[in-house]
Amino acid sequence: MPLFDRKDKSRYATFTRRTLMLSGGMGGILAVLGGRFYQLQILKGKEYSVEAEDNRVSQRFIFPPRGRIFDRFGVELATNRRNYRVVIVAEQATQGVEAALDAVGKIIEIDPRQRDRVLHEIAQNKKFAQVPVAENLTWDEFARINLHLPYLPGVQPDVGETRAYPYGTEMSHVLGYVASASVKDQQNDDDPLLTQPGFRVGKRGIEKQYDSQMRGQAGGSRVEVNAYGRVIRELSNIPGAPGKDVYLTLDCQMQRYAEERLGEESAACVVMDVANGDILALASTPGYDPNHFNVGITNTQWQDLLHNDHKPLVNKALSGAYPPGSTFKPAMALAAYDNGLADLQVFCSGSVTIGNHTFHCYKKEGHGHVDLKRGIQVSCDVFFYEVARRLGIDKMEAAARALGLGAPTGVEMPGEVGGFIPSQSWKLARYGVPWQLGDTISAGIGQGYVVVTPIQLCTMAARIASGKALVPRIAHVVGSRFQPQPMPGALPFSPEAFAVVREGLWKVCNEAGGTAFAWRINEPGFEMSGKTGTAQVRLITKQEHDAGVRKNESLPWNLRDHALYFAFAPSDAPRYACMVLMEHGAVGAHPHVQMARDILLFAQRRDPAKLPTAYPVRAAETDLVGEKT
Repeated sequence: MPLFDRKDKSRYATFTRRTLMLSGGMGGILAVLGGRFYQLQILKGKEYSVEAEDNRVSQRFIFPPRGRIFDRFGVELATNRRNYRVVIVAEQATQGVEAALDAVGKIIEIDPRQRDRVLHEIAQNKKFAQVPVAENLTWDEFARINLHLPYLPGVQPDVGETRAYPYGTEMSHVLGYVASASVKDQQNDDDPLLTQPGFRVGKRGIEKQYDSQMRGQAGGSRVEVNAYGRVIRELSNIPGAPGKDVYLTLDCQMQRYAEERLGEESAACVVMDVANGDILALASTPGYDPNHFNVGITNTQWQDLLHNDHKPLVNKALSGAYPPGSTFKPAMALAAYDNGLADLQVFCSGSVTIGNHTFHCYKKEGHGHVDLKRGIQVSCDVFFYEVARRLGIDKMEAAARALGLGAPTGVEMPGEVGGFIPSQSWKLARYGVPWQLGDTISAGIGQGYVVVTPIQLCTMAARIASGKALVPRIAHVVGSRFQPQPMPGALPFSPEAFAVVREGLWKVCNEAGGTAFAWRINEPGFEMSGKTGTAQVRLITKQEHDAGVRKNESLPWNLRDHALYFAFAPSDAPRYACMVLMEHGAVGAHPHVQMARDILLFAQRRDPAKLPTAYPVRAAETDLVGEKT
C-alpha cells in the first residue's frame, strides 16, 4: 500500500475517534443538562416557581389604623400620624443581621439599646418577620436609607402610622400610652397582631381599657421587588379594618385648665357632672409625655420618672389612696342626723378624754358650743369624736359605703384602687384583736384605718349634691355603640339629713368662720359649697401637742400633711362637683381650695353640660337608660 494511503487512513481513524469522543462528551453534557432541566422544570418546577415568586414578591403585613380618642366636643386627644421607619428581615440579610445593622448605623444613628432590642426581637420571631430598626425618622434620614438601599440587603424602608398625643403630659393619666406587646400580653391574648414586631398595644388609661376595640384588624400587601429588595410596584393591597374611635365625657378645655391650676404640685383633681356622673376632668400631676413611650423612651427619661418624689407615673385620682381627714365628716353628719343625733350639741374645749386617751381638736383653744351644722362649718374634731362614739363603726361604715367610699367606683379605666373603710370583723380577722373605741374615734375624723381615693370623694360630693347614687363614667361612645349608664339609685339618707348637711357645707364657704370662707366664690349665682380636710402623714406625739405642733410650712415637704377639698356649685342648684387633693400641701394659704374654686368657676362660666356634644348621633340618643337627653 502506498505510503500516503496509510497516512490518510491513520488521519481518518484519529479524526473519527476524536469526533466520537467529542460527540459523546457533548451528548453527555446535553444529557446532564436535560436531566437537570427535567428536574428543575418538571420534578421540582412548582417548588422553584414558588421560591422564585417569593424572591420577586414580598408579602407585607399592614397594621390597621388605631381608633382615635376624642373629648365630648370632638377634639382629638389621641390620633395617628405618618411614621417613616426602617425594618429588617433576617432571612434577607445575606451578610448577616449584625453587618446590616452596622451598615444602617453609618447612615442614621442607632444607639446600643436599639441594637439590642432588634437582635432580641429577631431571636424571638420568625426569620421572615419584619423587625423595626428605627422609627419616626425625619424625611432626610428616610431619603438617605432609600438612597443606600442597594447596599443594604435585608433592610427595607416602610411608611406606616404611629400614635400621637397632641396634648402631651396634659392628658397622660387619662389616655395612657401604647407600647410593644410583651410576652405576657401575647399569652393573655391570642390575636396574631400581637406577635408582629413593632405592633403596639394600650398599656395604661383609656388606651388599655379599650385596646381590643381600638386595635382593628390587620390587612396585607404584595409588592414586586428587584434583587436588591427595592420595591418595583405594588401588586395588591388589602387594607385592614380600622379600630373603633372612643368618645370620652371629658371636656378638653376643662381638663387643660385643671392641670394648669394644679401646676407641678403632686396633686389630683376630679370634676364631675352632678346630673349624670359624667367626668369632665380627671387630672393627676405631674404627668409624663406618652409620646416618649411610643417612639422609645430613653433610660435617662425612665429613671427620672421612676425616682421623682412627685410620682408622675401614678394616676393619683384613681390609684392614690389617702386618709380623707375632715372631708369624711359630712358622711358622719348624714349618719348622725338619721340615727337620732340631729339635735346633738357638744362643748369643744380643744380636747376630750375618752377612756385613758386624750383626743385633740386641731384648734387648741377649742370651738365652744357646737351643733351639727356648725360642726361641719368649723370642722370641729371634738364634735365628731362624740358623733363617732355614739354611732359606732358599723353605722359609720354603712354611711361611708353608701356615699361611694371604700370600694372602686367602677369608672372605665384600669388601675383604680378601692380605698378602705374598716369594720370590727376586718380588724379581728386581720390582727387577731377586737375593735377598740379609740379606733372608732380616729375613724370619725377620717383618720386611722380609713383611706379613700380622690374620685371616691368627688363621687361622694356629687351624691350629697344630688341625693342620688351617681356612678362616675368617662367613656360615652365606643365606635358607634353607646356605653349604657344605669339609672342612679336612691341613697339611704332622709331629705332632711341632706338639707342639714348641704347647709353646713354652704356655711363652710359662705359664712364667716367657715374653714373655706376666705376663698369663697363671690359672684352671685356661682357660689360653692364644700368641705376642707387635712390628712396626717405621721403620728403627732403628746409632747409635740404640748409644745405646740410645728406648722406644715416649717416641715420638710414629705412630712407635711395632705390637703383635701371637695365642693359643688352652684350651691342652690348643684351641677358640678369638684375634688382637689394636694400631697403634703396642707399650708395656711390653702392653695388646694383656691384651685378648686377657680376650676368650679371656670366650669360654671363655660357650662360644658349645656354645650352641644360631638357624640355620634345613633349612640347619643339616650344619656341615662330610660331617660332622654
